[in-house]
Amino acid sequence: MNAIAEVRFFPQTQINQLETRFDAEFGVLWGFMNPKPRPTFNAPLLAELRGYVDSIVQPCGHIWHDGTEHTIKYAVIASKVPGVFNLGGDLTLFREAIAAHDRDMLVQYGRKCVDNLFPWSRNCDLPLTTIALVQGDALGGGFECALSASVLIAEESVRMGFPEILFNLFPGMGAYSFLARKVGRRIADELVTSGNMYTGRELFDMGVVDVLAPDGNGEAALYSFVRKHARAPNGRRALEMVRREVEAVTHDELMRVVGIWADAALRLTERDLRMMERLVRAQSRNANSNDMQGATITPLQRAG
Repeated sequence: MNAIAEVRFFPQTQINQLETRFDAEFGVLWGFMNPKPRPTFNAPLLAELRGYVDSIVQPCGHIWHDGTEHTIKYAVIASKVPGVFNLGGDLTLFREAIAAHDRDMLVQYGRKCVDNLFPWSRNCDLPLTTIALVQGDALGGGFECALSASVLIAEESVRMGFPEILFNLFPGMGAYSFLARKVGRRIADELVTSGNMYTGRELFDMGVVDVLAPDGNGEAALYSFVRKHARAPNGRRALEMVRREVEAVTHDELMRVVGIWADAALRLTERDLRMMERLVRAQSRNANSNDMQGATITPLQRAG
């Protein structure tokens, strides 16, 4: 596999939860999430992800690497946590905001998520392609993050799903918007309201996953896609632009959904909040269990 060298953006800023690397041969910029203490979208990770996106957008898709200017052709979001892509939203923050009846806290959290996902869903409005490489479980916001990319590559046995319905809520940072455009309302409804986990293979058959990789071969599948895509990059990227126009998801739409989500969160009952607490504890147990290796996270089992 082609070697990739570490790069660091905004060196004046402390980077703890996101590792960035650049592969100059193929023009692939990698961002590896490694959030602590749980593999969720906490505030520091969201800030570092925003820096990652800004580092692509502000120089118009160019990067200085080894003293030479390069063009970023593919921007990847992946994970360094074994067995986990991301387990979703910061449920502890949600619980605190709901207990304090603080709608603004919920909306501001949602805005930080949307401000990352929206440009990513549009290829940062640059001639590059965003890719999500899912090699571990993706729940809630983790699944939303993967869905926002132009290309979703997943290994066969990884599991993705939305557990929010189990505590009487729904994923509010883009899940429905991205799914409805990609696979239609019926499948979007099923995925959002079932509370089930689906394998990469099942989601590929539904049309949600774009590239299916054998277990342990996600990175090889990504480079195979890049090589194929690079044979006709102008035509393929033009088609990606057409898709963004025909199936446009706007920032305003995403924020209006965040508002609905925040209002729904404030209506949760004590029973709902106890279920949320159970999910927080499950996240913590799995985060502290052998560095997540071999972790299996099934919302329906947790609800039992």
